[in-house]
Amino acid sequence: MTSARSCNVKLLCEAGNIVGESIVWDDRSHRLVWIDILGQRIHRFDPASCTLESWRPPDFPTSIGLCKNGGAIVGLLRDIQLWDFNSTWVALAIPEPHMPKNRLNEGCVAPDGSFWVGTMCNNFLPDGTPVATNARTGAYYRVSALGLISRLLPNAHGIPNTMVWTDDGRFLTADTALNEIRSYRLTSLGELTDPQPFAESFPRGLPDGSCLDQDGFLWNCRVVGGSCVVRFAPDGSVDCVIDLPCSWPTSCTFGGPDLDVLYVTSARFTMDSQHLAANPQEGGIFSLSPGVRGRRSYRYG
Repeated sequence: MTSARSCNVKLLCEAGNIVGESIVWDDRSHRLVWIDILGQRIHRFDPASCTLESWRPPDFPTSIGLCKNGGAIVGLLRDIQLWDFNSTWVALAIPEPHMPKNRLNEGCVAPDGSFWVGTMCNNFLPDGTPVATNARTGAYYRVSALGLISRLLPNAHGIPNTMVWTDDGRFLTADTALNEIRSYRLTSLGELTDPQPFAESFPRGLPDGSCLDQDGFLWNCRVVGGSCVVRFAPDGSVDCVIDLPCSWPTSCTFGGPDLDVLYVTSARFTMDSQHLAANPQEGGIFSLSPGVRGRRSYRYG
C-alpha cells in the first residue's frame, strides 16, 4: 500500500476554486487546464513557471476537454461549445433542450474523439446559491465530432461523475449521490450494456472525478470530506489510499513530461469562513508523485 508521505503531496497552486473540476493535462503546451464551476472561470496553469491564466466563459462551465485543433470543448450549464482559448465561442450541441431543470455535469473526451457528458438536476441558482436535490433525472450523452447527439444511458442518474474507458472494452462511471462506481460493457455499436458494480460504498467521502494509469488502475477523488484519492485495481478492490490536505478533492489527471505526476483539483463549496481562514489551501491544485505513470488525455475531433 502506498503512503501519502512517499507520494510527496504538495499544494501546487492556491487557486481558491469554489468547485474546481475536469482537470486535463495539455501535453503540447505542458500546462494544466480545468474549470471552476461556481467561480465561472476556466483556468490554465504552467507548473514550470507557476503562471496562471483565467477566462470567464459565457455561462457556468461544467467540464472541459482538449481538441485536436488546439482549442477546447467546453460543457456549459445547458449546452456544449467549442472555444479557442481566446474570445471565439462556437455553439455545438444542446443535449437536453426538453429538460430545463437539468444541467450538464461531468464531461470527457472518449478514445474515438467524441465527447461524452452526463446531466443532473441543477443544484444551484443563477447566482450560484446551492440548492438541495435528490432527483435522479440525469442521463449520459455522446457528442460526435460533427456535433451529433446520441443518448447512452436513460434519465435515471443522480450525479454522474468519472468517465474512463478501460483496455478490456468497458466504461467506468460514478454516481456520486449513490456512492458507487459502475462498469458497463461498450459494444461495437457504441452502446452501454451489462452494468456491473465496480466499487461500492467506499467509507471515505463520495466518488468524484477519476483517471486511469498505465497499469489500468483507477485513481478516484473522494469528495464531500473524503480528503483522499483512492487507487482501485481493475477488479474494483482498493490498492491504496493517499491522504490529501483538502476536504473535497474533485478531479485528477496525470501530467508532466513523463506523465508521472498526479494533479488534483479541489473545492471549497459549502465551507464556512472560519474553516477557510484556518485552511486556505481548500480549493487549490495539488500534485503528488505516486510512482506510476498515467495516460495522455484524448482530444476531440
